[in-house]
Amino acid sequence: MRTTSGARPAIILSANSFWNVANFRAGLLKALAAEGFRIVIAAPQPDEEWAARHGASTNPISIDRSGLNPFRDALLFFEYLKLIRRVRPAAFIGFTAKPNIYGSLAAVICGVPSLPNVSGLGTAFIKPGPLSVIVGTLYRLAFRNCPIVFFQNPDDSELFIQRGIVRREQVRILPGSGVDLAHFSPAPTPDAIRFLFVGRLLGDKGVREFVEAARLVRQDHPDWIFQLLGPLDEDNRSAIQRAELDQWLADGTVEYLGAVDDVRPHIAAATAIVLPSYREGLSRSLLEAAAMARPLIATDVPGNRHIVSDGNNGLLCAVRKPLSLASAIRKMGQMASGEREAMGQSGRAIVEREFSEAKVTSAYSEALAQLCNRPRS
Repeated sequence: MRTTSGARPAIILSANSFWNVANFRAGLLKALAAEGFRIVIAAPQPDEEWAARHGASTNPISIDRSGLNPFRDALLFFEYLKLIRRVRPAAFIGFTAKPNIYGSLAAVICGVPSLPNVSGLGTAFIKPGPLSVIVGTLYRLAFRNCPIVFFQNPDDSELFIQRGIVRREQVRILPGSGVDLAHFSPAPTPDAIRFLFVGRLLGDKGVREFVEAARLVRQDHPDWIFQLLGPLDEDNRSAIQRAELDQWLADGTVEYLGAVDDVRPHIAAATAIVLPSYREGLSRSLLEAAAMARPLIATDVPGNRHIVSDGNNGLLCAVRKPLSLASAIRKMGQMASGEREAMGQSGRAIVEREFSEAKVTSAYSEALAQLCNRPRS
C-alpha cells in the first residue's frame, strides 16, 4: 500500500495514554509506516524520542481518562477537531473509550474515516445504570458514520449491535492487539509454585478475589507464592487504593512487584497467570503468558473465554467467586508438572494460530486499503 507520488498520507493513532501506544501498538505503527503512511500519535505526555525512533511524530492531548466532567470532555473534542483539521489525515484510529468517542466525532465532522477499536467495555458496561446509558449514547453518536468498528471479541460486538450502537455490517473482530511471538517466547518451567496476576490493580480486574483466594489457598499451602504485578491506577473509579494494598502486604497474603517495563521475567518465574476479571476485551496479559507457554487461570467471562480453553491451556472459574478461583488455583498447583507444561504448550500453539501480531496489522492494512483506494503492497 505504498504511495507513488506526493506527500505521504497521515494516520492519527490515539489512546488515553502514550504507554498504551508504545506497549500495545508498536507493531501496527511499524507496519503502517512501512506501507507509506506518516504516523501522528495523539496521547497525553508523549515520548517524542520513542516516537521518533519508530518513525512517528507526536501531538500532546489532554485526556481525563476516568473523569466525567462534560466541560473537560468538550475541550477534548475540540482538541481533536483542531488536530484533525491541521493534519488532514487519511484516517483516525482510536484505541480507548474517549479517543474512540470524541476523536471519532471530530473525524466525522472533518470528513475523515474513523476506525475505532473497542478493546474493552470498562466499568460503565460492567455495572448497568445511568453511566452505562450515557456512555452508550455517546458511542452511538460517535460510531454512527464509522465505516468499520473493530472489536476484540464477539460478545462485545453483539452487545453493541443489540443496543443499536453499531450496525452488524460495521463490525470486524480483531485477535486482540496481537502478540509479538518472537519477543514473548516459551520459557523453562520454574520449580516454585507461584501464581501471578498481571494488570492494573482494579476491582473490576478481580484483584480482591485473587487476594481472597490466595488467603484461602495458603491455609493448606503456605509455601505457595501469590504476586501482583501492575500499576495502582488510583484515579480509576474501580482502583485498589494504596492503603488496601498495604494491608494485604502487611498480613503476607500477596507480594507486590510494582509496575515494570518488561513483564517477561515475571511471567517466566510463574507457575500460572491468573486473571479473575469481570469482563475483558481480549486480555493482553493472558495472551503474552500463553505465548510464553504458561498455563492460565481466568474467569469465564467475555474476552477471557476466547483465550482460555478449560482443561486445555488453562482453567476457567466463576466470576466474583473467590471459592471457585481458589479451587482452580489448588487444582493447577497440585497438577503434575508435565500436565502444566502440556497446558502451556497448548496455549503457545493457540496464540501462534489465532493471536499473532501479523493478523492484527493485516486487518488494519486491509481496511485502510479499502478506505484509501490504494492497492496493498
